[in-house]
Amino acid sequence: MDVERTSLPGIGLRHMFTTRRGRQLGVVSHRTGRRDVVIYDKEDPDSCVVSVELTGEEANGLAELLESDRVVERLAELHRQVEGLVTEQIPVPAGSPYAGRPLADTRARTRTGASIVAVVRHGEVIASPRPDFVFATDDVVVAVGTGDGTAAVADIFSSG
Repeated sequence: MDVERTSLPGIGLRHMFTTRRGRQLGVVSHRTGRRDVVIYDKEDPDSCVVSVELTGEEANGLAELLESDRVVERLAELHRQVEGLVTEQIPVPAGSPYAGRPLADTRARTRTGASIVAVVRHGEVIASPRPDFVFATDDVVVAVGTGDGTAAVADIFSSG
């Protein structure tokens, strides 16, 4: 899928793509953090048919909703393709040495060979958390790797 990026002077940036059925959709990212999801007229691609204004928080929520199913789909596909690959859901318990600390501090990938691919917080999936993502008690960490690697990630969150 090709995404066209257009600078909008004084406003921000527009990302637009065309669906398989020929509809053009876009997201206008304002410098203020606001996002507009737009659907363009099929007959006149310069005219907007529908525009939905989202706050930064609403845009992040929508992105998480759209991405969360894709993470699960990708993991399921990896399981089918790679023998020995496992996925573990690891709770961050009260008293964990990494509650309140960023992902980078765990050095999980370097120490275990397993990757932290998502975190579930209050029922919401945070896919591909960044190194500065800060863990909280009761988060559920989704780790992918060998059985030994994911067990070692669990050890990191329980005892350091």
